[in-house]
Amino acid sequence: RVGASDELAKGQSTFMVEMTETANIVNNATNRSLVILDEVGRGTSTYDGLSLAWAITEHIANKIACRTLFATHYHELTSLADILSNVKNCNVAVREWNDEVVFLHKILPGGTDKSYGIHVAKLAGLPPAIISRSREILADLESTFEKEVQDEQLSKNKTVSEEGLLFVQRNKSVLERVKSIDVNNLTPLEAINLLNEIKKEIE
Repeated sequence: RVGASDELAKGQSTFMVEMTETANIVNNATNRSLVILDEVGRGTSTYDGLSLAWAITEHIANKIACRTLFATHYHELTSLADILSNVKNCNVAVREWNDEVVFLHKILPGGTDKSYGIHVAKLAGLPPAIISRSREILADLESTFEKEVQDEQLSKNKTVSEEGLLFVQRNKSVLERVKSIDVNNLTPLEAINLLNEIKKEIE
């Protein structure tokens, strides 16, 4: 499944054609098939597309188990190689020099976390003003995303901290009791009875 095409006369958008062709592949492929997929999921919103690409990759790896080449710019998919033993990452070698990129036409093992879409657009001849503005917007988007991730992590840490503090406040007497226990001199029966009492007090 390579390339974008639509069937507007039949009421099928580019993405519908993409999904129809992908469905045909996963419904009919066997473990003796060779499957080639290029940028599956890119025709819709980022999260929808990523979710579909992830699930399709898992299905092919776990259920069909055929030899597959899956080209994608979803960097998140590279983590599947850590989860599924029959998934391996490769990347196209690129060198950056003086704000330019040189494509080395080599395939190397391992994933990548960087794309060169703006560089390709520059090579294609888009005006410098558009390239420059694209870089500004990309920097803003990346910093916004990074801030959102940090804020989310801080929020989670704060929630965990508040829950822990609340637990301590509610069960102060139990914690004090546990602190004062001489565990070396408890018999197994005493330990079971004590644990039962603490459980009842917490509940």
